Amino acid sequence: MNADQKYMQRCMQLAAGGIGHTEPNPYVGAVVVHNNIIIGEGFHRQIGGPHAEVFAIQSVEDISLLRESTLYVNLEPCSHYGKTPPCAELIIKNKIPKVVVAITDPNPIVAGRGIAMLRAAGIEVVENVLSKEAAWLNRRFITFHAKKRPYIILKWAQTTDGFIDIDRSDPNASVKDNWITCSELNTLVHQWRSQEMGILIGKNTLINDNPQLTVRNWIGRNPVRILISDEMPDESLAIFGTDQQTIVFNPLENKQTIKAYYIKIEFGSNVIDSVLEKLHELGISSVIVEGGRRIFDSFIASGLWDEAIILTGAKKFGQGLEAPLLINAIEIEHKKFGSDHMNILINSAL
Repeated sequence: MNADQKYMQRCMQLAAGGIGHTEPNPYVGAVVVHNNIIIGEGFHRQIGGPHAEVFAIQSVEDISLLRESTLYVNLEPCSHYGKTPPCAELIIKNKIPKVVVAITDPNPIVAGRGIAMLRAAGIEVVENVLSKEAAWLNRRFITFHAKKRPYIILKWAQTTDGFIDIDRSDPNASVKDNWITCSELNTLVHQWRSQEMGILIGKNTLINDNPQLTVRNWIGRNPVRILISDEMPDESLAIFGTDQQTIVFNPLENKQTIKAYYIKIEFGSNVIDSVLEKLHELGISSVIVEGGRRIFDSFIASGLWDEAIILTGAKKFGQGLEAPLLINAIEIEHKKFGSDHMNILINSAL
C-alpha cells in the first residue's frame, strides 16, 4: 500500500462515522497531510452539517501549512451551494496545492464540477485512489443517484432445512416456535436497521408477526417503516407508533392520518418499480426488506435488489414456508455465530 492509499484508507475509516446519521448524503472523510504527517482530519457527521473537508481544514492548528499540504477525500469535493457552501471554494481559498480523490460525485449537480473547479484554480488533482473501496462504502448514495432508486437489502432468517416460517395452517404449530436465530444475531439485525433509511414488509408479515421494526436493541435511528398492502391496515398494530414515520403503499387512496402516510399506487406487475420510484422522490436512499415471502419474490423476480443478508439458524421446522431462492447471487462474506451463520451476498447482474 502506497502513501496515497494509506491516507485514503484513513479517509474511509473516518467517513464510516457518518453511517446512520448523514443519509441520504454520502459518507465522507477528509485528511490533510503535510510532509507525510496528518495535521488535520474530519468527516461529515450529520445531514445539513459541515462537510468533511470543512472539519479537516478547521482542525489544522497552523493554517499556513495548508499551502504546502495535500488534502485527501474519498468523494469529490462539492461545487454547489446547498445547505453548506462549496467545499471546492474552501480548498481554493486556503490555497491547498494538491487534492487526492477516490471517486467523483454521482450527484448530477456535482458530477465532476468540483474537480474541474479545483483544476481551473491551478490545483493538482489525483483521482481514482482506492476507488473500488470508496464506491462500496457509498454504494447507497451511488445507487440512489445513478439508478434513481433506493439501495435494496433483502434480509431474512431461515432454518437449517430451508424454511423462513412455520406452517401457519397447522393447528398444532405454535407461533412462539418460529424464532430462528440467536440473540446475538438479533442485536446485529437492529444495528443493520439503524444504518438504513427505510424498512419494508408486506401485509402477511404485518398480520402474522405484528413487528415493531425498530432498533430497540441498539442505539440509533429507527428507519422509516414501509408497508405494501392491498388492504387498509389496522392502525392499532405496532408499526403505527409515533417514534417514526410509517408509509403505506396501497391501491385504494392517498391520505394522511396521525399515524401513517398512505400512498396510492397501481398493484400490477410493476408494483415494486412504483414503490421504489416514490421512495426515491421522498429522498429515501436505502431500504432493508424484511418480508414476507411474496415481497421477497417480487424484488428477486424484478432484479431490484442489491444486497442480501441471510441468517441461518440451527433450528429445523420440517415443514413450513420455504426460503426465497436468489438469482445471480455472489457471496462476499460469511460469519459464524455459535451454531448460526450469516451470509452476505450481492446481485452480480447489477
